[in-house]
Amino acid sequence: MYAVVECGGRQYQVEPGAHLTVNHLNADAGAEIVLDRVLLVGGEDSVKIGTPIVEGARVVCKVLKQGKGPKVNGFTFKAKKNQYRHYGHRQAVTVLSVESIE
Repeated sequence: MYAVVECGGRQYQVEPGAHLTVNHLNADAGAEIVLDRVLLVGGEDSVKIGTPIVEGARVVCKVLKQGKGPKVNGFTFKAKKNQYRHYGHRQAVTVLSVESIE
């Protein structure tokens, strides 16, 4: 069984046992999160597509850890002025483990 869920403005295809990295969610490690914006649920023989969400469907996840994503390096400059700037950014992320699709 698999599902497509929306979390933080992005869509993810999930199945039980999968790990999922999403934008930061306010929850402690070990907490249970329920994603109720399920756009599609598929099984061995049928697929339910929501308009826009599937009624009564939900994905139960467990928060594994809070952390930071990979570093994104940036560089700006102004031509012929010897003016430049380096910067880096690491986005806060939450790692989820999908427990079940209901």
